[in-house]
Amino acid sequence: MKSADIRQAFLSYFEEQGHTIVPSSSLVPGNDPTLLFTNAGMVPFKDVFLGRDPRPYVRATSAQRCVRAGGKHNDLDNVGYTARHHTFFEMLGNFSFGDYFKRDAIRFAWTFLTEVLGLPREKLWVTVHVSDDEAERIWKDEIGVDPARFSKLDEDNFWQMGDTGPCGPSSEIFYDHGPEVWGGPPGSPEEDGDRYIEIWNLVFMQYDRDASGEMHPLPKPSIDTGMGLERIAAVMQGVHSNYEIDLFQYLLEAAARATGHDDTTTPSLRVIADHIRSCAFLIADGVLPSNEGRGYVLRRIIRRAIRHGHKLGAKGDFFHKLVGALDAVMGEAYPELREARHQIERVLHKEEEQFARTLDHGMGLLEEALQALEGDTLPGETVFKLYDTYGFPYDLTADVCRERGVALDEAGFERELEAQRERARAASQFGADYGAALDLEGETDFTGYERLEDRATVLSLIDQEGNGLARLLPEQRGLVVLDRTPFYAESGGQVGDTGYLELDGGRFLVTDTQKQGGHHLHHGVLLEGELEVGAKVTPRVDPTLRAATVRNHSATHLLHQALRLVLGDHVQQKGSLVTPERLRFDFSHFEPMTAEQLAEVERLVNEQVLANAETRIEHMTLDEAKAKGAAALFEAKYAEDVRVLTIGADGFSVELCGGTHVARSGDIGCFHIVSEAGIASGVRRIEAITGEGALAYFREQEARVARLGERLKAKPEQVEERVEALVERSRSLEKELERLKAKLASAAGSDMVNEAREIKGVKVLAKRLEGVSGKELRGMLDQLKNKLGSGIVVLGVADEGAGKVSLIAGVTEDLTGRVKAGELVNHVAAQVGGKGGGRPDMAQAGGSDAAALPGALESVPVWVEKKL
Repeated sequence: MKSADIRQAFLSYFEEQGHTIVPSSSLVPGNDPTLLFTNAGMVPFKDVFLGRDPRPYVRATSAQRCVRAGGKHNDLDNVGYTARHHTFFEMLGNFSFGDYFKRDAIRFAWTFLTEVLGLPREKLWVTVHVSDDEAERIWKDEIGVDPARFSKLDEDNFWQMGDTGPCGPSSEIFYDHGPEVWGGPPGSPEEDGDRYIEIWNLVFMQYDRDASGEMHPLPKPSIDTGMGLERIAAVMQGVHSNYEIDLFQYLLEAAARATGHDDTTTPSLRVIADHIRSCAFLIADGVLPSNEGRGYVLRRIIRRAIRHGHKLGAKGDFFHKLVGALDAVMGEAYPELREARHQIERVLHKEEEQFARTLDHGMGLLEEALQALEGDTLPGETVFKLYDTYGFPYDLTADVCRERGVALDEAGFERELEAQRERARAASQFGADYGAALDLEGETDFTGYERLEDRATVLSLIDQEGNGLARLLPEQRGLVVLDRTPFYAESGGQVGDTGYLELDGGRFLVTDTQKQGGHHLHHGVLLEGELEVGAKVTPRVDPTLRAATVRNHSATHLLHQALRLVLGDHVQQKGSLVTPERLRFDFSHFEPMTAEQLAEVERLVNEQVLANAETRIEHMTLDEAKAKGAAALFEAKYAEDVRVLTIGADGFSVELCGGTHVARSGDIGCFHIVSEAGIASGVRRIEAITGEGALAYFREQEARVARLGERLKAKPEQVEERVEALVERSRSLEKELERLKAKLASAAGSDMVNEAREIKGVKVLAKRLEGVSGKELRGMLDQLKNKLGSGIVVLGVADEGAGKVSLIAGVTEDLTGRVKAGELVNHVAAQVGGKGGGRPDMAQAGGSDAAALPGALESVPVWVEKKL
């Protein structure tokens, strides 16, 4: 039975049992700060289990794509060397949200395995938690499981998502491969063998664990199950390793062709076949290689795959060529993979090219470190710096050192690595308490789509420390919660509204509006009067600032679509900020935009502004919105009923959005891009302005050109020509200056050569220079070495005002076997509060103690004499 057939049989069976088939969600968890990646089938339903996210169904089934390659759940180092570890896997699951519980969950699982898949009952072994007598009775008395094939375990049968959140006892089902395979049943001393393999875990979700460790009963007991597709496919196809199933065999054969290595059982090919799945799906879900967070994990997986390919002898770039093979075996089940295929190939190819440069650079640095090495052991600090700072793989360092007969300080490397891990854990953003929330009941009724003024009642007053108050007094700051408000709370990148809450005899200045839970929190200060809980107020939004914000927000939607048209469908929103002054839009793209591309994007947006099409707001189900083609943030979480914004002529932009917008596209006025830049690997940022802000910008630019014209004594239209003439003249003068400097330096060099001292037959020159920049030292050093023919030179420059010292040391080739420039420059640098390094024939350093430079240079002859 093929993997695709098993996946479909599972979903069809549970659909017949009244479950709704829910498509796999993104590998980037929506609104969950506790997780790096979606690492289990229940992750998309976490809020449902907690009673915070009601769904129109109480039974669900899914084939959820998962990644375990970072954070707490990390299998990366085992992948390729064991039979069942993967960075990417598919979790088949069925879920009950307060509907059925243990009896039906157990019955569904047993029926699917023994009747739908046809597995022999005598081949299955069942476990339950030691405390779960109910599950034990159901298995033995109702299902009829042989007590001899049954175990009661402790920690292995209690499941939890993390330190906080849903948890409960579980029941696992194992498959027995038979006595010819070594291993014992679960709970036995031989349980780590391969005879008994876990294929299904049924979690009986009963509790919610808080940050203190206390477990609270869930609103409704629920069911969460998970069965790895790869594991059950191995069972059904009669193989012991997941890498032997049909899906992996196809990828292994493709990897063998791409690398030129025929043995598909080698661990390196298994690494490549596994990693192409996680890398491709992460990129399809909007993750791009970078040096932090999810992007860093992706980059690490890509580089691990490339390194294993090179280990097999792969020539050139090969990894991106496997995307087509992955599409062939998984594209039908996951259309998003097929749609993103070309983007995935581009990203992987670019990363391969970049890593090739990293390897070249790392080899150069390693060569320098080995040449400067004293002794026969490369320090752990050096190995770690190559690995962490420059991305040079540890095992490549080990290979090079092995060839040179140099040992590695493994203990030192591990100390540095563990210190980095501790820093990463301390700085991790993925450990927030899932249950933290402001304790307020109900929600605020938002009326700001229809009006900017309303009548409302004060429900709660909170001071800056989060304490509840009965009243606010004049000049006191705090938060005000109303039963209804026209103030938009910051969300989706749009800043919160500002304005006033007016009351009898007083006013509260609203400086910001935030949202927590279902409530709008009005931040600000009471200007006059007294504000009490229960008071009637008139909230008034600042209309000018709201209008400016609205123009910028609507423009971001037009900008997003224009970027996709100009750059490609791979463009995804990665963040935005919409204020009254300007808009900022972050998006996925792997290279800087050209001037022509920016001009075309700006033209497309302004074309829609001039069309002055009516903006349409519609409410529909999430599935209807997707069918309509509405764009959505890949990491966002949406309710089943969503708000769809259509702006521009002929439905130019259709997106899910809860923000406030212009009535017609022409209300934007005009649109202008101010800047475009990279903010992270694979992420670009555009800043733009609209309406009055754009007009003010144009007026300022015009005035600036006029001022330049006055200074250049030229009309505005002549400014460009006049500036070009000045630039050309400046270049000519700079060249003439450099020529004169070189002439003077040559003359000075001849004089300095005469100052060289002879020590044991070697000419040594240590000189402090004046009026020379640090950048010019290299040229002067080369001149002096040439004039000496054979000798040692140290030059220093001090900036007394800044307290900065620049040093350079040179040793002619015939003397590098006796004196190393790197050692010499470090001897001098240590005396001026610095350090440096370089090649045996040339090295540079810096320092901070300018006053110590004369003495440091005087020590050079003594140091050289000792070395000679």
